[in-house]
Amino acid sequence: MKESNERISVVPNCWLRSPIALVCCLVLSGVVAGQDIPTIASAPVPPLPDAPGARLNLQFIPAYQSPTRKPAEGRESRDVVLGARSEQVTTSAAARLITLQEAQERAAPANGNPMVRLGQLQVEVARQTRLGTMSTFFPQIGSTFTNFHFNKFMGTEIEIARPIQGGTINAGVPLAGKDQTLVAVTATQPITPLFQLRELYKINLADERIARAKAGMPVPETASKVEKTYYELLVAQRQLDFAKLNATASANKWLVASSSAAIPVASAGHDEELVAISNALAIATTKEKELRASLNELLGWPVDTELQLVPPDPSYEEISLKEATDKALVASPDVVEAEQNVVKARSALTLQKLAYVPVVAVIGGYAYNNNAVPLLPHDFSFVGVMATYNVFDFGKREHTIKGATAQAEMAAIALQLTKAKVAAAVKSSHFELQRSRQLSELTRRLDSAIQVQRASYEENGAEVIAAKKAKVEAEMFQADLDYRQALSKLKTLMGEQ
Repeated sequence: MKESNERISVVPNCWLRSPIALVCCLVLSGVVAGQDIPTIASAPVPPLPDAPGARLNLQFIPAYQSPTRKPAEGRESRDVVLGARSEQVTTSAAARLITLQEAQERAAPANGNPMVRLGQLQVEVARQTRLGTMSTFFPQIGSTFTNFHFNKFMGTEIEIARPIQGGTINAGVPLAGKDQTLVAVTATQPITPLFQLRELYKINLADERIARAKAGMPVPETASKVEKTYYELLVAQRQLDFAKLNATASANKWLVASSSAAIPVASAGHDEELVAISNALAIATTKEKELRASLNELLGWPVDTELQLVPPDPSYEEISLKEATDKALVASPDVVEAEQNVVKARSALTLQKLAYVPVVAVIGGYAYNNNAVPLLPHDFSFVGVMATYNVFDFGKREHTIKGATAQAEMAAIALQLTKAKVAAAVKSSHFELQRSRQLSELTRRLDSAIQVQRASYEENGAEVIAAKKAKVEAEMFQADLDYRQALSKLKTLMGEQ
């Protein structure tokens, strides 16, 4: 009993020399104590000096709480602290089990993606503009209806001599009826403007195709965001397991050191190790909580809901670089826009050249004259041709045509540059896909090797195998996420997503 008291009194003095070690071990002891560790009954402990190091040693050295305790009992208490060494627990028993597909289906918005709706509206605007231009190819029919009442005689009076009877009389010559009604219907059919309308229709059709290309293949942002958060949470859970196992292994070192005859003395290197372990555990815990809250928010669940995620099965696709490039050059919205810009520029050039052609239209109509113009018949029809031409505009048409020619050449060059840019993007994305696939396959082979090693581990190496497995799984899920993101990017370029 005397020897035990001497050992206990010496340890606090050693710890008081290293305040950093005191704080770090206190954090680690709190973490270990907070993982549902059962209370260990022991015999009364002799009074110790009121120092943090003394209380800390009691937590890490349960074998010294009783002078009659046997070494086997000390090993049993150490196993209680370690718990199930080969098992990693990141979710409680009441955690919700969910797969990636279920998460994506649950997070899908009920009313659809607003960006998709915006793209549909842009297509509708372009479509209605094109249809409006097409309607001008047909005759434009108009009508007029007037009904007036004037308070005075709408004309003039003349004096007429009466050579036979003698004298004069006054006669009224009406220019317009005092009470009049006029109904007229006219139809105008453009002739030469049809060529200009044809080019304008091409421009509107190109705008509609651009709108459809941009809105036809919307990226499923919600599903992609759920997938990214899902995999990041898988990685964070494994990183948290790894940090907990490191903290437990550090506590185990002090248990073993305290059970030996030598007195453990804190060193500067050990202090740095404790600080690093504490920081890693705090960071991993915070990150796991943040990602779990983000995923719960996307799923519409309370942010503190525990989640047990099912790792998705790996799936790899074989896509050649030529196939990806050919599809991207056809389906890329940028390429489609550049091609349609060439069409628009050429149509604009032709439209400017048609300014030299006179504007000719055919006009016809019918009018019903009810005393509107008394000198005219009550009803009549008419048909005719109207032509207008700007004889001289001081060179405006020539300069406009030269500018349109330059714009057409610019559009052609822009198309070549856009195709080269898309091909380069596809090539880079394809290489990134291959790299991420190789890394994903490598991490899965490492995980399989650890599974085999774990099946034949020794009892003393259980914590090492579990920590190694957690670290490799975190890297494996990160590699899977990188592959899925690279595949999604490539398929987006190909127009398949």
